Amino acid sequence: MLRIQRNLPERYSRATDAELEQMIRDAKATLGDNLFILGHHYQRDDVIQFADARGDSFKLSVLAQKRPHAKYVVFCGVHFMAESADILTNDDQVVILPDLNAGCSMADMADIDQVEEAWEVLSETIDITSVIPITYMNSSAAIKSFVGRHGGAVCTSSNARAVLEWVFNDQKAEKVLFFPDQHLGRNTGLAMGYSLDQMKLWNPRSDRGGLTEADCKEASLLLWKGHCTIHQRFSPEQVREFRAEHPDGIVIIHPEAPYEACAEADFLGSTSYILNKVSELPAGSTVGIGTEVHLVNRIAQENPDKTVVNLDPVICPCSTMARIDMPHLAHVLENLVEGNVVNQITVDPETTEWSKVALQRMLDIT
Repeated sequence: MLRIQRNLPERYSRATDAELEQMIRDAKATLGDNLFILGHHYQRDDVIQFADARGDSFKLSVLAQKRPHAKYVVFCGVHFMAESADILTNDDQVVILPDLNAGCSMADMADIDQVEEAWEVLSETIDITSVIPITYMNSSAAIKSFVGRHGGAVCTSSNARAVLEWVFNDQKAEKVLFFPDQHLGRNTGLAMGYSLDQMKLWNPRSDRGGLTEADCKEASLLLWKGHCTIHQRFSPEQVREFRAEHPDGIVIIHPEAPYEACAEADFLGSTSYILNKVSELPAGSTVGIGTEVHLVNRIAQENPDKTVVNLDPVICPCSTMARIDMPHLAHVLENLVEGNVVNQITVDPETTEWSKVALQRMLDIT
């Protein structure tokens, strides 16, 4: 998806951190309750300090929905998150992304044209009425809308199992097309008792997804070839190295990581699960966590009675999330003070309608 972020005026690009902090605080004070700043868990610390709410993408969008008096919703996250906020908030609210280049590589791995082509190819190969599409929250509004129109639902890493159980048990579907994250789909399927042989990887860049007709007919889970560039890095070797150094340590990994790494973990769960699990552990615990570094560092700061370690020695941050910085935040806020809306994210009415259908199905299921 093409997004063009214009270069910032020198007032912001050359300002010191102290100057930028003052600009942001002054703008927040002027805008008052008309402004609601959302900060995703993976956001850098110098930005998260200004957030009025912190959480994962869906939680933040719901919080924005519950603040209808906030005219301006500034989402310090990535593009699909701002889209979700625009879908859930009312027409009078304006959703803003400080840097339009803050995308999500995973979400971009499932392009709507590719998904529609895959659906068409599957329709020519199998009984498409036996398939229900499910998309992870980390996907574009166009993908969520596609899922809504075709009888499917959105899922989060917290409720993926409940949504897949709805597909197979309540809807009696024979198979699911799951996108864009293959690892969440695979880890959830394994937890439900499906074997790797019952899962096939759909490569959108290959004819018929790189699968045979028999593969398409026999698979219970067709997993889109997509992944998170951060969680993809976690490996069983990293877990073993942590255990060698910390024999009594506890390992917690996000299910966006490859199943080989997740199989070595003590606990597997979403961001909220990781936060809660660490807080529940006894003082003195040593914890190795497999998720984004800004979140791991924040968990360490908020649990000083425990030793918290990032499993990835290279410690890579989410580079697209990191595009949201103080200069871009100051720029959009000062423009709002002047009555100018910069970087508004809007989703068209039809896409919004069907995306809400997919989101509501998720809420009804869980």
